[in-house]
Amino acid sequence: MMTISNFTKDLNEYMGNAQVDLVRRAFFYAEQAHDGQFRRSGEDYVSHPLAVAEILRAMHMDHQSLVAAMLHDVIEDTGITKNDIEGQFGETVANLVDGVSKLNKIEFSTRAEAQAENFQKMALAMAKDIRVILVKMADRMHNMRTLNVMSPEQQKRIARETLEIYAPIANRLGMHNIRMEFEERGFKALYPLRAPRIDAAVKSVSGYRKELVSQVQTALEACLVREGLPGRVLGREKHLYSIYRKMKEKRLSFREITDVFAFRIITDEVDTCYRVLGAVHSLYKPVPGKFKDYIAIPKVNGYQSLHTTLFGMHGVPIEIQIRTEEMDKMASNGIAAHWLYKSSDDTPNQSHIRARQWVQDLLEMQKHAGNSLEFIEHVKTDLFPDEIYVFTPKGAILELPEGSTPVDFAYAVHTDVGNSCVACRINRRLAPLSQRLQSGQTIEIIASGSDPNPAWLGFVVTGKARSNIRHFLKNQRRSEAIALGRRLLNKTLSSFGYHLSNIPKEKIGGLLEQTDFDVLDDLLEDIGLGNRMAYIVARRLIPSTEGEELPVNQDESSMAIRGAEGMLMTFAKCCHPIPGDPIVGYISSGRGMIVHRETCNNMTEIRNDPKKYINLRWDPTVGGEFTVELRVELEHQRGIIATLANAITSAEANIEKIGTSDRDAQFSIVNLTLTVRNRVHLARVMKKVRMMKSVSKVGRMSN
Repeated sequence: MMTISNFTKDLNEYMGNAQVDLVRRAFFYAEQAHDGQFRRSGEDYVSHPLAVAEILRAMHMDHQSLVAAMLHDVIEDTGITKNDIEGQFGETVANLVDGVSKLNKIEFSTRAEAQAENFQKMALAMAKDIRVILVKMADRMHNMRTLNVMSPEQQKRIARETLEIYAPIANRLGMHNIRMEFEERGFKALYPLRAPRIDAAVKSVSGYRKELVSQVQTALEACLVREGLPGRVLGREKHLYSIYRKMKEKRLSFREITDVFAFRIITDEVDTCYRVLGAVHSLYKPVPGKFKDYIAIPKVNGYQSLHTTLFGMHGVPIEIQIRTEEMDKMASNGIAAHWLYKSSDDTPNQSHIRARQWVQDLLEMQKHAGNSLEFIEHVKTDLFPDEIYVFTPKGAILELPEGSTPVDFAYAVHTDVGNSCVACRINRRLAPLSQRLQSGQTIEIIASGSDPNPAWLGFVVTGKARSNIRHFLKNQRRSEAIALGRRLLNKTLSSFGYHLSNIPKEKIGGLLEQTDFDVLDDLLEDIGLGNRMAYIVARRLIPSTEGEELPVNQDESSMAIRGAEGMLMTFAKCCHPIPGDPIVGYISSGRGMIVHRETCNNMTEIRNDPKKYINLRWDPTVGGEFTVELRVELEHQRGIIATLANAITSAEANIEKIGTSDRDAQFSIVNLTLTVRNRVHLARVMKKVRMMKSVSKVGRMSN
């Protein structure tokens, strides 16, 4: 068992005496604070913070991280406050301890919500100081190592959360060793029956593999000696969880996975890596399309290495990773290597820079997300990336998750580029915005003053693109709801000689206070969305003496619509109103205004509800195309549908949908969905159709 004296002895290897003394003092402070508290295993509670600090010491983390590790549970489990810690150990340590404490569980209605909320808090804590997540990782690691004292249900819950959240974060921060241990321990706890079976299967095949592995390793070492290249060759064992995941995701048999032999060649410098690559390619034939250069283009978490697959002896595939000593350490420790290898004047390493950029992106997504569940939905794609690498027209490299589209690329360049993109060129050729990108392509975005298209949500994959599109649409919906709410309220007020501009501010302020809204725009938005009736709001705004005399029915003055009001005004599909039709409106909760034809059967009941019913008229300047449905009866004839379509298009109408059915042996019924400009245009279309000899009847469908 680790003691404080053993721990501080190891610290002296890389830390000054004053810093070691501070860490020792933090241990005794924690010991006193946790006095009388015990772990489930029966050990003194202080053994846990000491073990957490030991995990961080192995990463050579700085003294402030180790002090925070010693104290990470005192705020939650004892009467000590953040201010107490700040007085004893300084502001930085107090903030770290507070950040870790805030990541602890709170009660939520669902497990998913709890996990999402925890991750959201983790992102905020990481933004302030990225060491918070490293202390939390070490805390989770010790909990995983002592998981066996928990009940089976608790073990599975903690293991699932570790595999879904902590292991992907460790991977995103480039911490390979931490990720592997999380996955191995999580897999064994979550699948107590599958893990031993795969383990037994791995051991059963290791016997016959040993000789072949030894032969390949000897051949690779001899090749390096022959070429005069420095380097050591290591065999790589496949971990149980990675075997299980490959079997499940790629639908491969156990034998197919274990038939691949994996080696790592560690050498001195980058130049030698490429020379070693040439040497092993001359020893065994490379498999086409299986070479990846992560040295020239590092992975998103900072990982660097050359990957190649060879046809070995007896046609057995051999996977080889070639990297320098420094790259190997960086691959194992990721962001922790920033503290592990830095000298006092060193700049942050690539893993550290990339991690900070990722955290900034998380904050941007969080700002735009509606709630924690939406936030974690955006983040999940970023936590499980199989990257592709594409180029800007100027040759800069951008890494994106597999399956990304030009819209994802545009948002990765800049939010404004994404919001205004209208088209793209892939390798200098025009391409659809929904096309999946492939590594090595050059992408050029064509932008204009347009807005994001809601249809993009159907194909974008990056969290940044998805959250920005949703954020824009929410804002657009809000501004349209405010505009519609203002028009509805002013229309009601104008019937009695009032307008929002001449209602006293005190009256508006009083109403906002009564309705729990901060500003008038919030109230207008609620009216526009149909959640609050303009009629009732108007009654409360006008002077009480007149308000009491306000008639139940609104006056007959109608509100003009232009047809381009946006998402908060829709045209009913039951009657398809078009300019020229007498129209009325219905305020639907959450959806805004729905426009119907005056004769629509669905308006019969609502007509007597003054809170929801509103008279409308078409604005003289109304433009655009409107959907309408026609029913045509015609005689059976060869090619008659094509003739009918030609007649309609010659009248400058577009056919959106066409369906046919037989009325009897002689006549067919054709149902058409068209777009027209107005009633005059529709009359012209119907006249063209009636002129066809085979047409016996044509009429507009309704309800």
